[in-house]
Amino acid sequence: MDQFERYVGAVFDNRYKIEKIIGIGGMAVVYKAHDLLMKRVVAVKMLRDEIAADQPSVRRFINESKAVAMLSHPNIVNIYDVSVRDNVKYIVMEFVEGITLKNYMTHKGILSVKEILSYTEQILSALEHAHAKGIVHRDIKPQNIMLLKNGLIKVMDFGIAKLPNAETVTMTDKAIGTVYYISPEQASGHQIDARSDLYSLGVLMYEMACARLPFDADSPVSVALMQVNSVATPPRELNGALPLGLEQIITKAMEKNPEDRYQTAAHMHRQIQRLKENPHIVFREMKKDSLKKTKKRSRTSHSMLPIILGVFFALVIVAGISGYVMLDKLIFKSSTNAETITITNFIGAYYTEELGQFFEKSEHYTLDISYAYDPKYDKGIIIEQEPASGERRKVIPGEQKCEIKLVISKGAETVTLPDLIIEDYREAERICKELGLKVKVSKVHSESFDVGRVIRTEPSAGSIMKLGETVTVYTSIGPSLGTVVVPNFVGLTEVQTLQKLSDCGLRVGNVTYEASGYAIGTVIMQSIAEFKTVHANTKIDFVVSGGPGYMQPYEPTENPTNNDTPVTTEKTPDSSSVLPAPLPQTPKFPESIDEWLNDFFGRN
Repeated sequence: MDQFERYVGAVFDNRYKIEKIIGIGGMAVVYKAHDLLMKRVVAVKMLRDEIAADQPSVRRFINESKAVAMLSHPNIVNIYDVSVRDNVKYIVMEFVEGITLKNYMTHKGILSVKEILSYTEQILSALEHAHAKGIVHRDIKPQNIMLLKNGLIKVMDFGIAKLPNAETVTMTDKAIGTVYYISPEQASGHQIDARSDLYSLGVLMYEMACARLPFDADSPVSVALMQVNSVATPPRELNGALPLGLEQIITKAMEKNPEDRYQTAAHMHRQIQRLKENPHIVFREMKKDSLKKTKKRSRTSHSMLPIILGVFFALVIVAGISGYVMLDKLIFKSSTNAETITITNFIGAYYTEELGQFFEKSEHYTLDISYAYDPKYDKGIIIEQEPASGERRKVIPGEQKCEIKLVISKGAETVTLPDLIIEDYREAERICKELGLKVKVSKVHSESFDVGRVIRTEPSAGSIMKLGETVTVYTSIGPSLGTVVVPNFVGLTEVQTLQKLSDCGLRVGNVTYEASGYAIGTVIMQSIAEFKTVHANTKIDFVVSGGPGYMQPYEPTENPTNNDTPVTTEKTPDSSSVLPAPLPQTPKFPESIDEWLNDFFGRN
């Protein structure tokens, strides 16, 4: 995280003073900043250094600024300024003091019907406005929805939005939108329109109503295929408290065929409003559509049955004849020259040059070799063979030989663990498994990393690991809602302290430096003692060693005297900044969004 901290305190374009990190995503870092010209708090979204030179990423970044610049709506985050200089590329946005809907859902679980309808209605209002301007968002997901303290929703991140009369943004595996929310036509690479956003919103509603995604699998490709081919479990089977009308709306929004979905956000919005007015409403038109589809499927199934059975029996007959012919040729072929051999056991032997020459000269065997890593066997040992030892085969020397397949060990493979920080933890799992490593996911609170993003790994990136070893992936579950026991930071480096603060849900306060015999950058004092219980998000002040020769910088007074002697001020720690530790208590789970948000924002 220290790679992002270096901009804290900097002033961009002599105007935007960076104050602190408020979020880290897959492509960008978001800072809280102060607009010195307009005298207001803003959010600065800056492309991460490692992808700032990537042209598709830059196009996506500029695309976002163009998209939002065309929009003006209370449920869409405003953009004030854009800079795409060579060294630093950033967007200046409205500062929204809230949390992502994903963070809220992670802590709350199943949302109430009232909340689902309220949030959906606001998102639809934003989409109506965007669609009217010809803009399709293409990445509607809870990570891109901000929830404010007063319950207001703000839609953000139009980075892969489709603009009217604009060149299509190049779609990569990371820019296509999150596979857990994309529409079937988006997953299969077909033309998309505003109805694709409504599908994504339907998936989001499903997740709010059931506290789980409709489609989940081990790999993004598998999830994308499920979006195209699979039917989700009906929401009311997972949450019986849902009104039938709400299930109907979710189901219609998630129809595979865009023609069967809501055709406009306005239509879907009207039905949400009708459901709010009458929670017991049942939408008759959707009930009829469902009945027609059921009958159509039934007729299709009966009409196809004879064809399917015919094809099946034909395949069985062909397979039987083919099998007989092959067996006759390979095993039962009668010839006066045929010999019966018993397969030798090769497993456990080293594959040597002499053994290779034996097979080359053999009248009985042809050889097929493959290699596999296996930490249980030394390099060069034969670990598998086919046919197995003791099996009998007929051969005709010089004409028909027995093919034997040997698998030879390459020993314990070592791989270099890549940098997985910022990756989605599911993608990190996939990468590790492809490398032959086992994965343990440890979920921890983080104030800076989005939910589901990897904060760090153990061992760290660059470590040399053997196949089968375990990587612990620490992933963010958002800000902590309870209390935290303050650990001991004294003796740690600044980087270690920042990491430990992030892990336990605390924040850094004022940092001062003083001359000390300890190594430069070592924490020598903390404002809140070890083992104290404090609220999550509490700030802790630190005194850090500047080394033996460190000199305090002086600050000139506002009215300097005429003499040349600098005026210095000696600062002492403000004891009032050290918050008294509250008594340990069992965290109380909030009953409503207002109670939860008031508790969350009241501590900041």
